[in-house]
Amino acid sequence: MAGQSVPIALNLVAGLLGAFGQYFYKTGAQKSSLAAIGIGVVMFIGVMGLFVLAYRQGGRISIVYPFYATTFLWGALIGVFLEREPWSNWYLLGLALILTGLAVIAAHVRT
Repeated sequence: MAGQSVPIALNLVAGLLGAFGQYFYKTGAQKSSLAAIGIGVVMFIGVMGLFVLAYRQGGRISIVYPFYATTFLWGALIGVFLEREPWSNWYLLGLALILTGLAVIAAHVRT
């Protein structure tokens, strides 16, 4: 996985940035705040920049792009902890399945 480590890390950061971008979209929509929506847009521009950097570093789309799925994990955590949205054991199971899928990909990466 050595050749894919940096591209994977870039997509993990992109996942976090993308989740916060969604948070700002939601906040902006609820409060009719163009500033918050603008922050979300800037974050998604950052996500696209990280994708480009990952591919310039030799990232293979079939390996590195699935790690952007962490945006779902981050989004869920943002929803639960910042928005006080409800969660359940089923919710946690779904998040665990996403992590399991990423672990399977990471364990079988061949450079």
